[in-house]
Amino acid sequence: MDLLKRFGYYFGGFAIGLVLLAFFLNGKKASCDYSPDARVIKNIRLKPLTYSESSTEETRRLQLDSAKIDLLIKKADINFSKSEARKKPCAIYVLESSLDKNDYLLTIENCNAKATLLKAELED
Repeated sequence: MDLLKRFGYYFGGFAIGLVLLAFFLNGKKASCDYSPDARVIKNIRLKPLTYSESSTEETRRLQLDSAKIDLLIKKADINFSKSEARKKPCAIYVLESSLDKNDYLLTIENCNAKATLLKAELED
C-alpha cells in the first residue's frame, strides 16, 4: 500500500470520527476545562453563591449586583499566590477580574456545598 492511500485512509477515518464525536456531543454541556483556573472557576460557578455581611456592604458600595458578580467570576483569573487553595475545610481563592474599565479583587471561600463571597474590592 503506497503512502498516499495510507494518508487517505487515515484522514477518512479521522473525518468520520470527528463527525461521530460532533453528533454525540451536540446539545450536551460538555466542556474542556483543563487549566487550574478554569476548573476552580467552574467549581465555584456550579455552587450557590452566598455573601458575607461585609461583602454585601462592599458590593452595594461598588454597585455590583449578582449578575455583575457572576460575570466577574466567569471572566476572572485566580491569583494562586494570594489564595489558600489547600486550606481545610474550605479553600479561599483570590480572583482578579475587570469590568467597565475597573479592576476588581474578589475573595471567595469555596466549600463542598456552597461558595461564599468574603470580600469584593477595587484593585489599585
